[in-house]
Amino acid sequence: MPRTVNIHEAKTHLSRLLEAVRNGETVIIAKAGEPIAELGPIRRVEIVFGGLKGQFGPGLTDEEWEDSDREVRATFDEDLGVEDPRDR
Repeated sequence: MPRTVNIHEAKTHLSRLLEAVRNGETVIIAKAGEPIAELGPIRRVEIVFGGLKGQFGPGLTDEEWEDSDREVRATFDEDLGVEDPRDR
């Protein structure tokens, strides 16, 4: 259960409160008994590339991806008067 402290106590004992947070505790800071902030450890989110693969519809095959990419490139290339060497 989180510990609740008032603003004055939080200012006076910030180092101790941060040490408690480092040890896994959560501290609620209150003003006149009303909670206004939560002091807790930073939660790191592990990033896994490709972790959502297959969760959003059927997806595109490599060939479909290349075709759509080619269409997008062609739109910009035409505007710039550039020829894409991959389209030769």
